[in-house]
Amino acid sequence: MSLAARWTRLLMVVSAAGFACAAYAIRASMDGPIEQYSGAALSAAIVYTIVIFIWPPISPLHAGSAAIAYCWFIEFAQLTPIPAALSQRSWLARQLLGAQFDLIDVAWYPVGAIPLVAAQWFLRARKRSQTNPTPAAP
Repeated sequence: MSLAARWTRLLMVVSAAGFACAAYAIRASMDGPIEQYSGAALSAAIVYTIVIFIWPPISPLHAGSAAIAYCWFIEFAQLTPIPAALSQRSWLARQLLGAQFDLIDVAWYPVGAIPLVAAQWFLRARKRSQTNPTPAAP
């Protein structure tokens, strides 16, 4: 594994922990729609970091699409009784699966992933331009 992949993975672990801490801090200090919407957005951000951790060379667009698709899958799975039943038995299952479907969450997952897609896209483009400078015009 390359040094860049190792640094990327370390950054993703730190980022996921930061997003989780932000989500729990918001939940502890606020109540209402901000708590709910930020939780959905930060969940998608955490899933995005997990995707990058698993496969560092993935393109930002594919990582964002995978994160949003996974979040939507979990959200729509909440239309079945399985996540609610598991969530009643386990705090961890509740954190990972949720308990009930909320259509608003479906809209907020992209809000958490799209800024990360844009940031990674920008950083990769900047890195490419620094490693492949354009020749000066004559």
